Amino acid sequence: MSSSSPRSVLVRTELRVTGALASIFALRMFGLFMLLPVFAVYGAELPGATPFLIGVAVGAYGLMQALLQLPFGMVSDRVGRRPVILAGLLLFVLGGVVAALADSIHGVIVGRALQGAGAIAAVVMALVADVVSEQHRTRAMAGIGMSVGASFLLALVLGPILAAWLGLSGLFWFSAVLALGGMVVALIWVPDPRVRVREPALPLRPRLARILQDPMLLRLNTGIFVLHMVLTAMFVVVPGLLLDAGLPLARHSLLYLGVLLASVLVMIPLIIASERRGVRPVKAVAVVLLGLSMVGLALAGDSLWHFVLALFLFFSGFNLLEALLPSLVGRVAPAGTRGTALGIYSSSQFLGVFAGGALGGLLWQQAGAAAVFWTGAALVLVWLLLVLTMRVPPRSDSRVVTLRDPVTSADAAAGRLLEVRGVLEAMVMPETGLAVLKVDSSSLDQVALDQIADGAT
Repeated sequence: MSSSSPRSVLVRTELRVTGALASIFALRMFGLFMLLPVFAVYGAELPGATPFLIGVAVGAYGLMQALLQLPFGMVSDRVGRRPVILAGLLLFVLGGVVAALADSIHGVIVGRALQGAGAIAAVVMALVADVVSEQHRTRAMAGIGMSVGASFLLALVLGPILAAWLGLSGLFWFSAVLALGGMVVALIWVPDPRVRVREPALPLRPRLARILQDPMLLRLNTGIFVLHMVLTAMFVVVPGLLLDAGLPLARHSLLYLGVLLASVLVMIPLIIASERRGVRPVKAVAVVLLGLSMVGLALAGDSLWHFVLALFLFFSGFNLLEALLPSLVGRVAPAGTRGTALGIYSSSQFLGVFAGGALGGLLWQQAGAAAVFWTGAALVLVWLLLVLTMRVPPRSDSRVVTLRDPVTSADAAAGRLLEVRGVLEAMVMPETGLAVLKVDSSSLDQVALDQIADGAT
């Protein structure tokens, strides 16, 4: 047995996996985000381009993401997370190549749709839930979220510079190269664990019904839908209001950078508090911050500082919820269905983006900007009521073990561990020789477990 305890080896593995998955997310999202500030201008030069088709090219990615998060998550429950992550990144590469070679707006639309077909967000979150222990999972989700935020800010700054240098086609080539870099990271640093559960795998229809009817998962899916609906609706009108308040468009990214960085300082202690005092009160605080931000935006008028304060409140709640919600889905999802549950969760997120854009535009046109924010406040209030009536399950007991024999078949090793009375779920990482178990401590056969494992913590 090595001098390091199984628990310390697991913590190092958790840090490595979180860093690798965060870098995959960041590389992939940077390739997407750098197109946002320039595509409307450069895309207009493509043969056949119209404002509508430019909008379709931008939205094709999100539509495919919404449609395919669930199928990718379900497949990952069957064949493993890493193969699906690699397949999704490969689709993103192919989409970038198709868009780079396109000689019309229609070809770019096909390329963007292919990029969106690599819908791996749910699979990545499921892998985090598999590998990272519950007490560290929220921090891991927050780290991945911050990597996406950093790539977004960097893309806003570098996108116009790279577009001037490489052109639109060059940006798509660059996005494909970044996705190839993500594949290298996945092959070298992302483990391919084998997860086995005591419960028999349900057929497709009962499995979906079980997840869709679970009261806790319904609350979480509703929450992520409302969160991204409000976010998108807000940004339909906020840029124009900031211009009216006297802030030039060129300085908007600096404002967002400032409020995002300040909100991180609020998010970190609240995440620590959620790990020590429970998720529900901290989640309720985050939802209240969202509601206050909507009221603040509705009442801001032409005061720039009111906008700054309201946006700070919004992103403080938003960033915290982006870390808490997927962590809770990973905890609540029925055994063996994390990929499926997170697929539904991610689809709800992208549907919220679509609904928020449509609703925000309609309200703005029919009733003015303030109606967007008051509607957002009402939606957040409904969400708060769901949060306050939510029953968060306690963290499950876990064991970390070092396998006695060399792991020749991770799936077989997980199967042997599941034969031990009281072991409910077994996740084996052949790269480290570790197994992380979810157990029922009241019935666990510790003697039988020790016969399989070299040590347990």
